[in-house]
Amino acid sequence: MNDIYPFEILEFNNVKHREQVVALWKDTFGYDSARNDPEFVIDQKIAMLDGLFFVAAHKEGIVGTVMAGYDGHRGWIYALAVHPGHRKKGIASLLLSHAERRLASLGCAKINLQILRGNADVQRFYRVNGYTLEDRISMGKQIDENVSNTD
Repeated sequence: MNDIYPFEILEFNNVKHREQVVALWKDTFGYDSARNDPEFVIDQKIAMLDGLFFVAAHKEGIVGTVMAGYDGHRGWIYALAVHPGHRKKGIASLLLSHAERRLASLGCAKINLQILRGNADVQRFYRVNGYTLEDRISMGKQIDENVSNTD
């Protein structure tokens, strides 16, 4: 816990945190794709056994999440979410900073993330936290056999 706002950042525990994280992500992200289904994403992430999935726990329960990834070359930030009733209290910035420190401790030299175009509030948040817009094109390819109930 901290002195400013009573919450702590913990490594995700599937037994203790899963149900609350699924609910938070559904409320926050409104996923519409099978590959982004919270149950599927959590299963895939915990199978990695990398210790890069964190929650912000408050006396009311889980109020925020962040997942990170590291492939030995680049780090990634995913699923940074804070419950609407707990926003503007610094939780997202502390979660992000926690993930960044963990990535740095693994030797990560650069962190990437993707956000939807037009999401000005999220862009502003990341800029305040030291991220810059890069001249890149994001491309992706879904591997259907690895996604249940593909859309």
